[in-house]
Amino acid sequence: MNVKIICAGKVKEQFYREAAAEYLKRLKRFAKFEIKEVKDEPTDSDLSGRINEMAREKEGARMLESIRPGDYVIALAIDGKTYDSLSWSKHLDELFLDGHSSLVFVIGGSTGLSEAVLKRADEHLSFSRFTFPHQLMRVILLEQIYRAFKIRSGEEYHK
Repeated sequence: MNVKIICAGKVKEQFYREAAAEYLKRLKRFAKFEIKEVKDEPTDSDLSGRINEMAREKEGARMLESIRPGDYVIALAIDGKTYDSLSWSKHLDELFLDGHSSLVFVIGGSTGLSEAVLKRADEHLSFSRFTFPHQLMRVILLEQIYRAFKIRSGEEYHK
């Protein structure tokens, strides 16, 4: 199994980097993981403005360059499907059993994901109706993937 997480921008805060590194270390025994950071673009405080639309488009184009034709792409989007931990684990199991050996998760920058990335995605996933900083979302995603792998392997994990 191969899992790639494509993100806009680098994680600047040390505590986020340490948390992500810890989960990546734990996940190595379950699958091959890669984090691909694409350059983020300057944005404007007016979240509906043309500058932000252009930023999403440029970041999205960079993200799409890192996606192969056979990848199963899951875009993190506020309007995506939600799961509880058990159903999320079962869903990942079903994806792997259906032959999807290469999963790609895409996390947008501060202005979200481009329409092109959302259209390329095989599914949209939401962890909440809340908006999270994209650096924190990386850690949350890694933790939830780790939890799912622990459940899949029959190992205990805190509730």
